[in-house]
Amino acid sequence: MIPILIASTTGYAGRTFVSLGLAAKLIEQGYRVGYIKPLGKTPVKKGKNVYDADALFMKETLGLGEPLDVVSPFVETYESQTLLLAGRSKNIKKRVLSAFKLLKKKDFVIISGTGNLFDGSLVNMDTLSLLHDMKARLLMVEPWQGEAAADSLFGASKLFGERFCGGVINKVPAPAMSHVNDTVRPFLEKKGVKIYGVFPKDRALEAISVRQLNTILNGKVLCCEDKLDKAVENFSVGAMDVDSALNYFRRTPNKAVITGAHRSDIQLAALETSTRCIILTGGLTTNSVVIGRAQAKGVPIISVRDDTFTTIEKIEVSMGKTHIREKRKVERVKELMDAMFDMKRFLKTVK
Repeated sequence: MIPILIASTTGYAGRTFVSLGLAAKLIEQGYRVGYIKPLGKTPVKKGKNVYDADALFMKETLGLGEPLDVVSPFVETYESQTLLLAGRSKNIKKRVLSAFKLLKKKDFVIISGTGNLFDGSLVNMDTLSLLHDMKARLLMVEPWQGEAAADSLFGASKLFGERFCGGVINKVPAPAMSHVNDTVRPFLEKKGVKIYGVFPKDRALEAISVRQLNTILNGKVLCCEDKLDKAVENFSVGAMDVDSALNYFRRTPNKAVITGAHRSDIQLAALETSTRCIILTGGLTTNSVVIGRAQAKGVPIISVRDDTFTTIEKIEVSMGKTHIREKRKVERVKELMDAMFDMKRFLKTVK
């Protein structure tokens, strides 16, 4: 068994993306692959028990045969945190390691790390502890945040030594791709840091569904509730004159348009272009003409209580923090891994 711990120094770096893509590629090559999320952070109820949402998604997507108690042995909840801080939480690590041992017949086990290197320290399940106890190799996933990403990868190689097998750089904006590939990557390689892939910031993976938007904004759906699973890739604020808005809307595909409820001219213009939903600010509704046109086009209209500025602020906070637990994103993950991850080199290193 070769355990591979997928870790990063920051949240929403793309650990699930790399875990899923790597596991899928290994399975395609005929390897027996296991998966475990030692410290779950997103609790969901399945039957009478609570498991981690990512672990449940991985089990179902990859068709893993192990029970959920193995792939998700511990989930952090309000109750578990209360017990921990009261000194009444015992045997958490023992439970996790017992689950991990049940995967010993696998060729590879993908271990999903947490939001940073120190998460889990209170229960002795931080990155360093897991690497030691599971005798795993570390694959770092770092989002591109300027040269700080290079610092993190090089720092991890020094900190974890032999356990560190290399990394990937994720979420690189298109204008920075050539710089990362031609300058940063060769620099890190000369420093002994193997980089198996450089992944661009991908609109399909960053996209958010209309349903998720409605939840984030605590909105009220005025029409087309059966169209809430459409993916939103762009956002436009309808605050200009209608002619300017129409020209702009035509250049912006798969968008959500944010505008005041009184701007029916903007709303009708948006409905003539590639629009996934219209978000009306100020807690008001629109007229029956717009509602009827939206229903004919299959475009949901959502009314939110906040003003336009607050609505935009809430959306900006959520962007880049969406999950890949959607079927349409799984195929995109596989495409990116096939195109940009050096599997041959990775296998040569970890074996």
